[in-house]
Amino acid sequence: MDEALELGTYLPQSCANASEQAYLDFLWSAFQTNYEAERFEFASLAFHLLYMSFVSFSIWQIRLARPERFAMAMVGFRSGDEGLLMDCESPFKFYERLKEAQIFRFMKLIGCNNEQIGEFSKFVKRRNKIAHPSGTVFFNDHVAIDDEIAEMMNEVRNIEEHMRQVVLELYESFLCGDSSDPDLRQYPDYKDEVRVNLVHKNYMSVADIAYCRTLDIAVLHDQPNFDEIQALHTALLVSYPDEEAEAA
Repeated sequence: MDEALELGTYLPQSCANASEQAYLDFLWSAFQTNYEAERFEFASLAFHLLYMSFVSFSIWQIRLARPERFAMAMVGFRSGDEGLLMDCESPFKFYERLKEAQIFRFMKLIGCNNEQIGEFSKFVKRRNKIAHPSGTVFFNDHVAIDDEIAEMMNEVRNIEEHMRQVVLELYESFLCGDSSDPDLRQYPDYKDEVRVNLVHKNYMSVADIAYCRTLDIAVLHDQPNFDEIQALHTALLVSYPDEEAEAA
């Protein structure tokens, strides 16, 4: 159970859309309730949906950070689907046009090879076996489901590590874009600007924010409005402190 709960570190800190947050909360509740009641088959289905949600948030970030490369990765899709994927207003909308296994192809844009992508997507095949009547219960005890969760979490960490540069690209784009211009910024309060146009817009997780915290903003000293960039970075540090460092 403890390793499963670690997945929360890699899911959005909060969602701007209340229904999306309610959906994630529901999945967590379904997982924990069924796990504790030893209905492991249903617990695994809920955890798989959390895993695929994590994947969709990662693809969303890739699309925002690298739109041209994302568009090129859609070569071979129907032209109508290409436009819809580029214009999706929510990470969950990707699955309306893509099969679950297809979405992993975009992981090539962060340097993952075919073997790694196969490891990421193998859980879809396993889930499909469970989701159809088979006359077999695949997860009969804690050991079986815990082993599955351990495998999935290993791939989550692998994906997150590959996402580090994408997250930093998104953060630099935020700092150097409209948010650093007092005349263009949506919110006068730096903390509100960070919360809405960095964290919510990019579906950033605790792990993502930890990457942002490590950025040496001195590298941006030649950017216009550098004082505003510093203020935004300070707002991030204050609003989303490093809890482990504070505990130490």
